[in-house]
Amino acid sequence: MTEKLYERDSNLKICEATVLECEPAPKGFAVVLDRTVLFPEGGGQLSDTGAINGALVDHVRETKEKIIHNCAAEFPVGSKVTVQLNWTDRLDHMQQHCGEHLLSFAFFKLFGANNVGFHMNERLVTIDLDKEVTLEEAFQAEDFANRQVWEDLPVTVSYLPHTEVADLPMRKKNDKLTGILRIVAVKDGDVCTCCGTHPTSTGVVGLIKVTKIEKHKGGTRVEFLCGRWALEDARKKMRYIQEAGNMLSTKEERVCEAIERMEGEIAGLKEKLRAAVKTIQEDKMKKILAAAPVNAGGSKIAAVVEDDYDAQSAKAMMQQLMSVPNVVAAIIYHSGERVNYMFGLSENAVGDCKKIVTAANEIFGGRGGGKKDSAQGGAPYGADWKEKAKKLAAFMKEA
Repeated sequence: MTEKLYERDSNLKICEATVLECEPAPKGFAVVLDRTVLFPEGGGQLSDTGAINGALVDHVRETKEKIIHNCAAEFPVGSKVTVQLNWTDRLDHMQQHCGEHLLSFAFFKLFGANNVGFHMNERLVTIDLDKEVTLEEAFQAEDFANRQVWEDLPVTVSYLPHTEVADLPMRKKNDKLTGILRIVAVKDGDVCTCCGTHPTSTGVVGLIKVTKIEKHKGGTRVEFLCGRWALEDARKKMRYIQEAGNMLSTKEERVCEAIERMEGEIAGLKEKLRAAVKTIQEDKMKKILAAAPVNAGGSKIAAVVEDDYDAQSAKAMMQQLMSVPNVVAAIIYHSGERVNYMFGLSENAVGDCKKIVTAANEIFGGRGGGKKDSAQGGAPYGADWKEKAKKLAAFMKEA
């Protein structure tokens, strides 16, 4: 059994220990010690990192009564080692976890919302509430929690039998927990059972910042960051908003207004572009149909061959051609590293698109399929693709 030094003193950064087990692991060695300052991942909190005799420990986990350190080096069983904590990671994690207690208490105190889920990933921390809250309510909870941070309230850890916690003002009560319970309490604030590491006072949290809220399983998921993570996130977003303001030639507070105006202008330009493209395609269609050969069934063969075309334009042209009766249409176009082709029969047209796409697959070395009245496919681009398109058009006339 490993003695958990971090539980009683979260500021302890180094200790001496004896190696109890050391086995090969997928990425290094699984080392079990008789005592440690490194917190194993659990209770929603990330694992500490650190070193054993200078060798990197990148993850710590707990199974039953063992705390397993994933270490880069092997150590003889029984040897004495020095365990060093990576304080930067520990402080980051303590700030997030203590901030979670304060924010959860704020939502509970102000709005009767219970925390039913806590998750901490790298630069992403969330709590799940059992009821919906608005953004303004989230800001109220944020203000409440930050006031507790700035008051620098004591945070205490105590160990009590489960029979003695009934009278405590617990935010979350779990009657299934028995034995000696670890209670983390903020003066005049949150009280709950918790296995994580916490600072000795709320001031160490520094700052709590809600970054996003969204509906989640009938309640609300609240994303937030604390301390250094919150500061660096704010700096990153400040750069984004400044860059957006510079690009839009406007003040930061008017960026959204400028984007809305720009979206309106873009929508107007797109409409004009669609109208212009439609006119161009109509003119092109008329010329194609005027020069179109006729197959044995008396239907016009309208073959459109385009370079640097896109799927949207191809579909639009096909719709135009399908609006004209008695047309067998083929659109063959080059886009990037592909040559695409599509075929269709308009009203009363005589032909077989499935037969045509089979021929196209053979000519272009591609793949595709469809039905008698419509088919499509594609093939890798080749410099001679236009010559192959002419060969296919000739086949369509004779088919």
